[in-house]
Amino acid sequence: MSEANGTATNQRQGIQSIEIGTRLLRALATNGRAMALRDLARNAGMPAAKARRYLVSFMRMGLVEQDANTGRYDLGEFALALGLASLARLDPVRLAGPVLDDLCEHIGETVALAMWGNHGATCVRWVEAGGPVTVTLRTGVVLPLTSSATGLAFAAFYRSPYLRKMLDAEVQATAAARNSTPVAVLSALAVQLDEIRRHGIARASGSVTPGINGFSAPVFDHTGRMVAAITSLGIIGSFNLDWDSPMALSTKDAAAKLSRRLGHGGAEAIAVDEPSPAATASPEPTVDVAAA
Repeated sequence: MSEANGTATNQRQGIQSIEIGTRLLRALATNGRAMALRDLARNAGMPAAKARRYLVSFMRMGLVEQDANTGRYDLGEFALALGLASLARLDPVRLAGPVLDDLCEHIGETVALAMWGNHGATCVRWVEAGGPVTVTLRTGVVLPLTSSATGLAFAAFYRSPYLRKMLDAEVQATAAARNSTPVAVLSALAVQLDEIRRHGIARASGSVTPGINGFSAPVFDHTGRMVAAITSLGIIGSFNLDWDSPMALSTKDAAAKLSRRLGHGGAEAIAVDEPSPAATASPEPTVDVAAA
């Protein structure tokens, strides 16, 4: 075997002792609290004596610390520093690329990512499905909070004093347009938002753009804060708006996948993939969606 081939083989094999020891770190991360040696070793699938030797080295490195009173082990300061450094590098828009591509391919409909901007819920990326009639969503468009699926997702799950002010303004405008009262509009909206929170996804049908249905699911970061929404939209008649429809479930799954990549839900692996370029306008007939 040549030296080059031998080196490549060694790189593929890695260092087994590091991989074994990392099981202890993973057990501490997923458990969410300090652990006794016996429990930690059992979760990592190794004898306590072997686990102790790894833990001694990890403590020297700052990856693990031991409580002097209880003897329990927990993640150390260096482990925290690594986690914070990793989170600081996460870019929701970049990480959303492959998630949106997969969702678009799976459901065959246009999908988009929206984030909260200076003017409200704003489309920052979209992927066009193509087809006989193509639904498009312009990057930079601001989506209404009370009548679009995306806006309703933010209204239900996002927390911001500025959102409350915008929501109040929309309620006032809606009440005037319907010759109703703000109290009545707000009461109906509260019921709608409760339903959205119960299902974990928002939906809208033709309320902004006639003939267009849409679902929008919240994306959360490692703190549990909503940072984005993934929206799917299509033509009424071919886009099922049932809460448990394949469109709804696929959109929720995509949002959950992106949330995990942003660190939501514990110590699951965060896969960082390079995004595919967002689809551009097609020469086929299009429906320009002002809001979804």
